[in-house]
Amino acid sequence: MFFTYLRRELRRRRKAALVVASGLALGIALVIVVTSVSAGMGRAQDKVLQSLYGLGTDMTVTKAAAPAGSSSERPRFRFDAQDDDAGGEQSSDRVMVQGFQTLAGSTVGKVGAQSGVADAVGGLSLQVVKVSGAFTRGRFEQGESGGGQGGGRGGAQPSPQGRVEGGGADFDVNSYSVYGTDVTEPALGPLTSSKITSGRTFTTSETDAKVAVADAAYAKEKNLKTGSTVTVKSTEFKVVGIATADSGDAAADLYVPLKQAQTLADAKDKVTTIYVRATDSQRIDGVKSEIGKNIPGTTVTTSADLADTVSGSLSTASSLAASVGTWLSVVVLVAAFLVAGLLTSSAVSRRVREFGTLKALGWKSGRVTRQVVGEAVVNGLVGGVLGIALGLAGAYAVTAVSPTLQAQLGGGGGGEGFRGGFGGPGRAAATKTLDVALTAPVSLTTIALAVALAVTGGLIAGAFGGWRASRLRPADALRRVE
Repeated sequence: MFFTYLRRELRRRRKAALVVASGLALGIALVIVVTSVSAGMGRAQDKVLQSLYGLGTDMTVTKAAAPAGSSSERPRFRFDAQDDDAGGEQSSDRVMVQGFQTLAGSTVGKVGAQSGVADAVGGLSLQVVKVSGAFTRGRFEQGESGGGQGGGRGGAQPSPQGRVEGGGADFDVNSYSVYGTDVTEPALGPLTSSKITSGRTFTTSETDAKVAVADAAYAKEKNLKTGSTVTVKSTEFKVVGIATADSGDAAADLYVPLKQAQTLADAKDKVTTIYVRATDSQRIDGVKSEIGKNIPGTTVTTSADLADTVSGSLSTASSLAASVGTWLSVVVLVAAFLVAGLLTSSAVSRRVREFGTLKALGWKSGRVTRQVVGEAVVNGLVGGVLGIALGLAGAYAVTAVSPTLQAQLGGGGGGEGFRGGFGGPGRAAATKTLDVALTAPVSLTTIALAVALAVTGGLIAGAFGGWRASRLRPADALRRVE
């Protein structure tokens, strides 16, 4: 009897049911779109953060950089004086630790031993300055400055500048970054944010091999390919692979085994950055606190710290989606629930004669209330189906359009924790901008939320209508007839 009466009444009152369902549908669709766009914002931000330090890294451990302008940090080159008619071609490389002071290699083990740390791996960030040319009767001395010629890709590295004392010179200055990676831990470190598009990556046995992986942009600039050789400080490295960064600039121009990088920089058993993976994402803050307490003199930077340095339209859109979008969804849903409840109550009022007659025939108030609630829940489910369809269409439209958002990284916001710690080589100074395409992925959780909201809306509407129906008496039907 319940379902027969329910089907008959819904068929009779299709227009009223559609109005109630449409209101709920709009609210549910808005929730789906806002939730999906927020998830897309999160993915975009994760992609930006991933491009800075690599997959699987929850935090980095570094040591503060040496004071800028220290004379001991300025690279100096000395060349033999040549007679004016000799025109001798000379070159010299200077390999410098970049961004941070070094940590003892044993610190990696200490970090890995802390509670909550699943894995830890060290890396060494280097900058190579190569000066080549002809120098006559004098001494060439090169130091760092903000201007000058040469200077690597992306503007993130200090530009070398040279001068000749007591003679003349015709020379070139080139700068590029080298990152020493622990080849026994391929799942951590900046190289994991790039894909090998030619050749191969390092094998775990190449701990001290003279092999290198070149970033695709640097390889194109220098005409390198798999099998080519590059010379760093008189050491030849065979290029075994070309890596393309997933987003933004690569962490380094060249990657070499950690031991080889330590040899190049005369930094035996030293690292600049320790990449850390926590056992549980919920323990990241606790692990950060424990490392800072148990290993003094270090700076621990988490992905949350780094996220605070991301600005631009991505950051603005994320804030709007998290605040304005969420509150707008709540307001629209509450309004939809109230309207559905009021419309259901009004519909019950128009059915006074019907329900009064049913009560006169022996229907109890509880049975009438269940009938009204059942109709409202069905209306809510219909609204849920319509809302899910509208929400999926909206999310698909956002993904199809894929609006481009910009993320600005670095600058003054990150502090020493950002400079090089997550960015690895070459992230020390400049603010850079990444373009990220926005998507709106819809998860099963979002669909389940929509269904729950549909049922909730139906129950709220049913509560309004049921309360009104429970107050009806058989005499109400007689008064309506009169």
